[in-house]
Amino acid sequence: MSIETGSVAPNFSLTTADGGTFSLSEALTNGPVVLVFFPFAFSGKCQGELCEIRDSSTVFADAGVQVVAVSCDAGFAQAAWAEQQGYDFPFVSDFWPHGDLSRAYGVFDLEIGAAKRGSFLIGTDGVVVWSVVNERTDARDFSGYVEAVAALAG
Repeated sequence: MSIETGSVAPNFSLTTADGGTFSLSEALTNGPVVLVFFPFAFSGKCQGELCEIRDSSTVFADAGVQVVAVSCDAGFAQAAWAEQQGYDFPFVSDFWPHGDLSRAYGVFDLEIGAAKRGSFLIGTDGVVVWSVVNERTDARDFSGYVEAVAALAG
């Protein structure tokens, strides 16, 4: 079962695709964060979803929300894909221990060894204010992000 709205988001500190470290608690000192779990880099639906986020970045930036993409891919694969697609938000690797962060958020798909399509908008107090979880075959509707970010700002 995934983390529900109103729950405290599990804190974490993991390696980013560019070799740095991303800490949720540290990031929240700068504003809300939306974690976007996706199954696989270089896959069609994942690319479509993340390109829509990239192309609509002002939705998030205008509200001070940082987008962070998360998958069980190795950081090297994430970095290559992010560069290829021009993604300008950080990617966090849940590669090792394999899927621990995805499991903590309740979106790890044991059948394929990767994350489901889960998104969690986390307020500066560390509480999940909105979430959506879809199976890997079902793309998320971008309007959910727009509504959630507007409600957070409103």
